[in-house]
Amino acid sequence: MLFLKVFDFIKELDCFIVTDEYRRVADYLGLSEWNPVVWIGRLFILDNDYGEHWFDNWNLREEKKPAAEKSGFAYEELLIIDPDRFKNDRDGPCHPPELRKRFWTDVLRSLELSYDLLFEEARRSNERMKEILPEEYIEDLEQRIVQVIDSANQKKSSRG
Repeated sequence: MLFLKVFDFIKELDCFIVTDEYRRVADYLGLSEWNPVVWIGRLFILDNDYGEHWFDNWNLREEKKPAAEKSGFAYEELLIIDPDRFKNDRDGPCHPPELRKRFWTDVLRSLELSYDLLFEEARRSNERMKEILPEEYIEDLEQRIVQVIDSANQKKSSRG
């Protein structure tokens, strides 16, 4: 089974960016909304629309803007873990913010998703688009999936 790394960790900025490869695949398969990891956030945050905002922390990005630009990163692309977004005040929190941040940093540093999962989500999302935004429906999605599989297999075989 083939997997795709979603995030790169930028240690000096203590944040993430979406990998170029994941971004390309997500855009090509119609998984990107205002950013390519919105759908993942929904699943991480109790599978609801609040999760799409898991990286809505522009104040934290603004703080890192000078350092990001000095390092060659667009600050708008920085994805910063705000531990308060990963808690719920109804029955917790059970851990301090520092531990939540460390936990989610570890999780996202190691996050890889299978292409099969990406394809399943692309198909599901595409069918939904057909209903609500037909102009964004991808007619040739299955052909795109085959192309992504072929490309991933080529990369895998070239790595040995």
